[in-house]
Amino acid sequence: MGSFEKFMVVMLVAAAAGFISVSADPDLLQDVCVADLSSGVKMNGYACKENFTADDFFFAGLSKPGLTNNTFGSVVTGANVQKIPGLNTLGVSFSRIDYAPGGLNPPHTHPRATEIAFVLEGELEVGFITTTNTLFTKTIKKGEIFVFPKALVHFQKNNGKVPAAVIVAFNSQLPGTQSLGATLFAASPEVPDYVLSQAFHIGSTKQVEKIKSRFAPKK
Repeated sequence: MGSFEKFMVVMLVAAAAGFISVSADPDLLQDVCVADLSSGVKMNGYACKENFTADDFFFAGLSKPGLTNNTFGSVVTGANVQKIPGLNTLGVSFSRIDYAPGGLNPPHTHPRATEIAFVLEGELEVGFITTTNTLFTKTIKKGEIFVFPKALVHFQKNNGKVPAAVIVAFNSQLPGTQSLGATLFAASPEVPDYVLSQAFHIGSTKQVEKIKSRFAPKK
């Protein structure tokens, strides 16, 4: 990564830190509350563990590209509270998304966070859709940034012939992701075929079953 890219990543970190002041998550009431991921206590977030180390605030998982050899040709590597327990109550997280040539991060939402994306490599077509069904799209290149408003459906597509990658920041320790296709066609228990058939104007429930089979986990 060159000096410009390093500078922009630092700026993105600063922007993400700024999210804390307008965080969608509750404000912290102490210096730190490192998540006890093994606790059975159910609360809005995670219980704090008594003993913690510097490693609870560290994660190296975004340093290398993820594998994109899947149906969509993209992979998301999250750096949220489930990977970095020290993020608990801090109201911020990151992800890295890698795209093969032609790869797609399919339409999805983050119900608990706004997202800001910085392009590390390549070029992407990105877009989001408002609640009035208006689509806003733009092509973004290396070193550029795009923002996806909280909870709105959005996507990214690599139309290029070379791999692409972005670093994204969220104003939530665990923004959540609902991929529309998987949410509707791979839910458990299943969404009834007749509901999907009517909702999507699909003439036959057999077609719905065919679509569901494509979203079914590989055994």
